[in-house]
Amino acid sequence: MPRLLPCAFLLLASACVPLGTPITDPNAASRAPGQQKPPEYYADKTLRYQDYTYAPEVRSVQCYVATGQQNEVFQPPVVPLGQSQAITLEFDMLGEQSQRYTARLIHCDLNWQPSILTDMQFLSEINEFLITDYRVGVNTKVPYFHYRMRAPSVKLSGNYLLVVQSQGGVPIVSRRLLVYENQVQVALKPGIVVGGQERYTLQQLDFAVSYPSVELVNPAAEVKVILRQNFRWDNAKYNLRPTFVRDAERRLDYQYFGFENAFPGLSEYRFFDTRSIQTVGIGVLHVDPRTAPVSVTLQPETTRDKLAYNQYQDANGQRVFESREFGSGATNADYADVTFQLKADQPAPGPVYVFGALTDWQLKDEFKLTYDEGKQLYTGHSLLKQGYYNYDFAVAGARGAAPNEVYFEGTHQQTENQYDLLVYYRPPGTRADLLIGYQTVAMNSRI
Repeated sequence: MPRLLPCAFLLLASACVPLGTPITDPNAASRAPGQQKPPEYYADKTLRYQDYTYAPEVRSVQCYVATGQQNEVFQPPVVPLGQSQAITLEFDMLGEQSQRYTARLIHCDLNWQPSILTDMQFLSEINEFLITDYRVGVNTKVPYFHYRMRAPSVKLSGNYLLVVQSQGGVPIVSRRLLVYENQVQVALKPGIVVGGQERYTLQQLDFAVSYPSVELVNPAAEVKVILRQNFRWDNAKYNLRPTFVRDAERRLDYQYFGFENAFPGLSEYRFFDTRSIQTVGIGVLHVDPRTAPVSVTLQPETTRDKLAYNQYQDANGQRVFESREFGSGATNADYADVTFQLKADQPAPGPVYVFGALTDWQLKDEFKLTYDEGKQLYTGHSLLKQGYYNYDFAVAGARGAAPNEVYFEGTHQQTENQYDLLVYYRPPGTRADLLIGYQTVAMNSRI
C-alpha cells in the first residue's frame, strides 16, 4: 500500500494558529465566494450504486480498513470474509447542529446493481445502523461535526454499498465495499508491454486464476474478472476474457497483446500540504489565516506532458487529514478555501478539472477550473480540510468516456502504482455473485 515516507513529514514546520470567528451559516462554508446555490452535482438525490456524495455540506469522506497502523486511511475498503478488522467510514457534516443519521447495506451484483437477496441472507442483524459516534469540530473557523461508523459483518462475499441517510431516507453519502474469499488462487504480476512507443508509457498486468480445490462450472465463461489501478472504479478494466483455458491444470490465463490489460502509467501525483494553516507548506504559495475560512493559494502548476519522468514518493491520489497546530485531524483540522492554479499556453480540448480521491475520482463542478486567456492560467477553488493531498488535472472527454489525465500529466512506465484484481463467480442455482479471489500488486514499488 502507498505510504508517506517519514522524511516527507519532516519537511513541514508546525506553528500555532489563532482562533477565528465561526461561520454561522453552514451552507456558506460549502459555497465558493459568489456562488449562490449548491452545484448541480448535488441537485439529484437519486441513490447511485457508486462512491457518491449527495449534499454539499458533506465533506472529507474516507472509507478504509481500520488496521491500527500509520496511514491506515490508505487501505481500500476490501476485507476477507470473516475478518475482525472492520471497514470504517468517516465524514464531516458542515454546520453548527448535529444531525441524526442511519446507515444500511445493500448487497449488489457484479455490475453494482441491487441483488434480489433479502437482508437476512447476508446479514445477522437488522439492516439499520444508527451512527452514534460523532464529535464536534474544536477551535475551527468552519463549524462541523465529524461522524464515524464501522460497517457490519456480512455472511457472503461480494459487492456491498454502504449508504448513509438522513431522516426521511434521503441519502447523503454512499461507498462501495468489497468482501472476498480465497476460493481460487490469483497470480497477478507486472507484465511487459508488447509494442513500440507504448512500452514507455503503459503498464501491463498479466494474471492467471487457478482453481485446484473448487469446482467451477464453465469457468471460461462464468468467471468474471475486474482489474483496477490504484483501487479506482472510473478506469477499471471489465469484460476481460481468458486467453488460454488449461482444463487439465484447472487454470485460466489472461495474457493479451492489444493492451486490454494495460493502463497509462501517468506521473506521480501532484501534492500540497495544508496541515499547517499558519505557515506555508509544500506546494502552497500563500496562506491568509485572517479570513474565514482561511484562504490558501497553491503554487502555479504547469503541464508535465512530454517531460521526463520525475521520481518521488506519493500517495497514489489519496489524502490524509491532519492538523499541525492542534491535536486530532478528525476534529481539530479546520477547513480552508484552496485555490488551484495551472498555467497553460492555450485552452485544453475540453473542460479541465482537479481530479483524485478528493473528488471521489469524479469530475465535479466544484473542482472545475476556469481559463483566463490573458493570463494563460486555469484557476479554481474548493473548500478542503487541512491535510496532505494528492491530485492531478484531468480533461473531460465525450460523455461516458474516462477523463483524460495524460493531457497535462504525461505518462511513464516507471511510475509507481497499485493494482488489484477482483475475481467473481456465481454458482449455479444461486442468486449472488461471490468475490472468490482477490490479489494486489505494486508496480515499480520503492519500498
